[in-house]
Amino acid sequence: MQNRLAASIFLMDNDRVFKLLARIQAGDEFAFRELYTAHSRMLYAYVLRQLSDPGRAEEVVSDTLYEVWRQPGSFNGTAKFSTWLIGIARNKVLMLWRSRKPDSDYDDVDELADVLPSDDLDAFDLIAERQRREGVQTCLGKLSTDHREAIHLVFYEGLSVGEIAQVQGCPEGTVKTRLFHARQKLKICMRLLIEREGGTVPGGS
Repeated sequence: MQNRLAASIFLMDNDRVFKLLARIQAGDEFAFRELYTAHSRMLYAYVLRQLSDPGRAEEVVSDTLYEVWRQPGSFNGTAKFSTWLIGIARNKVLMLWRSRKPDSDYDDVDELADVLPSDDLDAFDLIAERQRREGVQTCLGKLSTDHREAIHLVFYEGLSVGEIAQVQGCPEGTVKTRLFHARQKLKICMRLLIEREGGTVPGGS
């Protein structure tokens, strides 16, 4: 499932990154362009999902990669370069979020979760089948910021739980909890949308 949903991004190992960063340190614009090309689409997809604003997403991506041009020596290789970049972008997104009213959480899901059977259809089977439909985006939009971010990072960017913990600045257990609750909320939201449209939920009673 994860392999099907993970975004197709250019994988650049840290050895190559360090060589490019050394050239960037010397002012090599071609090296910077290579890094930009390899990672800008991945960053844009991540930021756009957080902000839902193409213009601001482009600004955040540019600001994030400008940090690489300005301080190429700040990457120390303790994480994948893509994970490190997402961490920078996340901080910039959070600064924007602080100036905006946060989206409301999907308040009814905790109550609804108590009445749904635990062996109900897995949320991501539904997502895989209907990922191009507007309903999926609606349900993702109902998640809290941290839950939506965790879902995006694991299923669209292919990050591990440990890498997501680095990005979100929390223990791995917290990431697992966020993913669990996000699954439940997506499952309920998708079920309600399908039933509202007059469809049937496979595996439902």
